[in-house]
Amino acid sequence: MSLAFVLISTVPGKEQEVYNKISKLDYIAEIHPLFGEYDLIVKIDAKDYNEIGKVMIERIRTIDGVIDTKTLTVITL
Repeated sequence: MSLAFVLISTVPGKEQEVYNKISKLDYIAEIHPLFGEYDLIVKIDAKDYNEIGKVMIERIRTIDGVIDTKTLTVITL
């Protein structure tokens, strides 16, 4: 399995709508609202990094109200 954390900025006032849409997607292990520079943090648990890329490009970045994302992939030490 591959893990990633995604920091998401949304259009002001669209936080709840974006949260609701992301929470229904496959591979979303956790989602939490934030204060500060980013509005949401999402944990993606997928079979590999290619699947994480698909979720990001095809599902999360296409949601109306998402302005910016920053994806942090988890590695094994």
